[in-house]
Amino acid sequence: MPPTKARYDDLAPRYERVMQPLERWFLTRWRAETLAHLPPRSRILEVGAGTGLNFRFYPRGAAGVASELSGEMLNIAKGKGKPEKLFLAQSNAEMLPFPAATFDAAFATLVFCSVASPAQAFAELHRVVKPGGSIVLLEHVRPPGLLGPVFDLLNLLTVWLLDDHCNRRTAEMAQAAGLRVLSVDRRLQGIFNLIVLQRA
Repeated sequence: MPPTKARYDDLAPRYERVMQPLERWFLTRWRAETLAHLPPRSRILEVGAGTGLNFRFYPRGAAGVASELSGEMLNIAKGKGKPEKLFLAQSNAEMLPFPAATFDAAFATLVFCSVASPAQAFAELHRVVKPGGSIVLLEHVRPPGLLGPVFDLLNLLTVWLLDDHCNRRTAEMAQAAGLRVLSVDRRLQGIFNLIVLQRA
């Protein structure tokens, strides 16, 4: 099974086409809601920027870095309109190349399902975000109730096909890494969560 980077390099040319139905249905609206939680005129880190679908929703006056593991995804993102003071960087979520307390806030959308080590990635966010800073996530997760075991089985297939873990308990993992959970907005029967965290 190829590593995630190679898979997402291969997926990059058709990623937006594959995602288009979900974007039309709800994802575009949810992306905007996610970034609305970020403070204006702040230094922001985006983890897993992909092809740049979030750029148009950045808060006014934002600066910072949009990081992405896949070089091919970043090549597409370069063609998107983005805030003037937003820079692109190829980096791994588990080994962010930034000094401690660099950013006022950070966010990710549909990223922690494919991160190899969520615990290490959350530890890195804890390190690079300033104390009191916001971390906002839009993620698909293991839903509660009867759907949970279904997603545990489905996870066997999604990991094999896409390195995508559809049964992660992302808010709990963030909390275990020392981040404070401020709110969890559960959507589509809990399959998607909009998670607002704070760096203690």
